[in-house]
Amino acid sequence: MADLPCDGDGLCMVCKIKPSPDETLHCHTCATPWHVACLSSRPETMGEALKWECPDCSPLSNPDPVPKPIASSSDLVASIRIIQADTSLTEREKAQKRQQLMCKREQDGPADGGPPKTNDLLELLGGNLNCSICMQLPERPVTTPCGHNFCLKCFEKWVGQRKRTCANCRCPIPNKMASNPRINSALVIAIRMAKASKSNAEVGQSKPQHFIHNQDRPDKAFTTDRAKKTGKANACSGKIFVTTAPDHFGPIPAENDPERDQGVLVGESWEDRMECRQWGVHMPHVSGIAGQSTYGCQSVALSGGYEDDEDHGEWFLYTGSGGRDLSGNKRTNKAHSFDQKFEKLNEALRLSCRKGYPVRVVRSHKEKRSAYAPEEGVRYDGVYRVEKCWRKKGAQGHLVCRYLFIRCDNEPAPWTSNDHGDLPRPLPAVPELKGAIDLTERKEAPFWDYDEEKGRWMWKKPPPPSRKRMHSDCSGIPRKRSKKSLAAKFAGK
Repeated sequence: MADLPCDGDGLCMVCKIKPSPDETLHCHTCATPWHVACLSSRPETMGEALKWECPDCSPLSNPDPVPKPIASSSDLVASIRIIQADTSLTEREKAQKRQQLMCKREQDGPADGGPPKTNDLLELLGGNLNCSICMQLPERPVTTPCGHNFCLKCFEKWVGQRKRTCANCRCPIPNKMASNPRINSALVIAIRMAKASKSNAEVGQSKPQHFIHNQDRPDKAFTTDRAKKTGKANACSGKIFVTTAPDHFGPIPAENDPERDQGVLVGESWEDRMECRQWGVHMPHVSGIAGQSTYGCQSVALSGGYEDDEDHGEWFLYTGSGGRDLSGNKRTNKAHSFDQKFEKLNEALRLSCRKGYPVRVVRSHKEKRSAYAPEEGVRYDGVYRVEKCWRKKGAQGHLVCRYLFIRCDNEPAPWTSNDHGDLPRPLPAVPELKGAIDLTERKEAPFWDYDEEKGRWMWKKPPPPSRKRMHSDCSGIPRKRSKKSLAAKFAGK
């Protein structure tokens, strides 16, 4: 058995007992404690003991200074314990090294290609990466610059008491983070992997994790020189990689993904909106709503366009489009100059509310006020359903259309460590409904609903058929027929 030091609690990692001070030997270089009785090679004299170096620091026992890659979860556990036992590191440095180790593990994956064996890893995570306030594995974790973790609710409650120092080490918390915390997605995935691995070990079967990191990025969308100078509003996205119609409702399944045969997965992210469009999730480059007033809304984007928006993760309040004067060179005008009405794209959202259609939701890093927004790029967060819509006076004094979205996806959200999707939940209390006008609520059974027998969300009624004319080119990717080609077709009949 390889020599191992004592852990942070003073327990020997070999015999699992706490040696007395007379049986403990400290390394001359790193000051790490070791149990003398469990060493394979012990110092013979007092002089050797005073200058003794542990196997990690000794050049004779460790001639290769290059660290070996982590090959298994047991090595990962041992590496974390060695970090904990290293007295030369401060608590902040230990926390940062643990974070780096977990992120590297998550990106590289297990070396043997099999599922990680992390039954003991979950217990270790609970002791080292838990919330500094409730002392549990963090739910929707937020990591401070000093390396300590908090549940999002615990963190918001802490800073809500005007406390601007870490609850663990008292290091200062930046004002930007206190006002706008972001969820640590790497830690979410690490906790989810550990929970799933423990569950798989108990039931004896594995469940695929629908979380990817875009190792095979698609071809970049085409952008003109003019568009590069003014942003990407006038750019043209190139090839569409999925075979769904532009007005497709609901998730994009594997049968519509000939490139990868997996569909668009929850948590998948892209560099920008143009790349998101190539995978059929949200088609408009600029507009936050994709839909038609007489057909319904297929998707929305949360990108910080309206200050009235409220994001709570599993539910959010969304503001409709319009109300701004964008004529001439006022394309970026954010001031409201007239009331919004239930027309065009706003009416499309209201129709989806009445019918109970699923609406795909993407979040952009441009949404600076939300803790659930990604740190960069655009991310697909699953499907939601519009439960209510109304109009109320907005922050700038004009009426705005408001929509209550509730998540209803079969896959877990990117910010939660749960291994299951959404369950039916009661509607949240919305105080602004007291002064609302033009309130619309669904009066019929929704098209997209939860099936109690099957335990999943599904179409309870047939989805609306596409109104787009489609055909396939030589690559098998559907394209909308041009007016010229359609005229030629009908002229030949």
